[in-house]
Amino acid sequence: MKHQTIKGEKVPSLGLGTYRLSGEECTKAVKCALALGYRHIDTAQMYRNEDEVGRGVQDSSVDREDAFLVTKVWPSDFSHDDVLRKTRESLRKLGTDYVDLLLMHWPSQDVPLEETLGAMTELKEEGSVRHIGVSNFPPQMVEEAAGHAEVFCNQVEYHPYKVQDDLLEQAKKMDYLLTAYRPIARGEVLDDETLREIGEAHSKTPAQVALRWLIQQEKVAAIPKAASEEHLEGNLDVFDFELSDEEMKRIFGLRR
Repeated sequence: MKHQTIKGEKVPSLGLGTYRLSGEECTKAVKCALALGYRHIDTAQMYRNEDEVGRGVQDSSVDREDAFLVTKVWPSDFSHDDVLRKTRESLRKLGTDYVDLLLMHWPSQDVPLEETLGAMTELKEEGSVRHIGVSNFPPQMVEEAAGHAEVFCNQVEYHPYKVQDDLLEQAKKMDYLLTAYRPIARGEVLDDETLREIGEAHSKTPAQVALRWLIQQEKVAAIPKAASEEHLEGNLDVFDFELSDEEMKRIFGLRR
């Protein structure tokens, strides 16, 4: 498994996204992912599946400290006391003493950034959270957040059709992880001629090419969602080939 190094810490560059996974299917997907070699699992309070994700982690043979576990606080819970309460609830559901990364799920106008990040910092100081980050934040808000806490990550939609140049630049400059959700553009990449052509040269699928393109970029991780063992395996099978500079450029050229 390839890693991205952020503030001196190694984070697996490919993880499992669990949005819209629920019940037994979710637990099985997490357990199966860990058995296959995934070490980065992403959930959120809003997904309503932290129980199932936690069970998948506990049922696996992987030690808790070997998995990088991420959850997110929903904007309606951004006030100081709610952040503490909801995060402790998350820990209980996940069956763990700490999460590796706690994110603000979206920006909000309702609660000052300082208040939310202040509460998250308290959780970090008590050891319940190892790192703090944001999600869906534009560059200037990341900048603002960094005035109140050490920003470890910004999780955003990113795939071959979506331009994120400003955030990519900022991630390198500020040394944070840019985590790409919807990395295969809700399956859109599967029918892409350019990706298919590049894939054929490497005996890979268009989805594998899109994932490889993401994780080959500096400071970028990707968290594709998958439920079946076949998809989980396919998504993980992106570490045995490399895209040339020319191929990387062609994929950057697909942006709309």
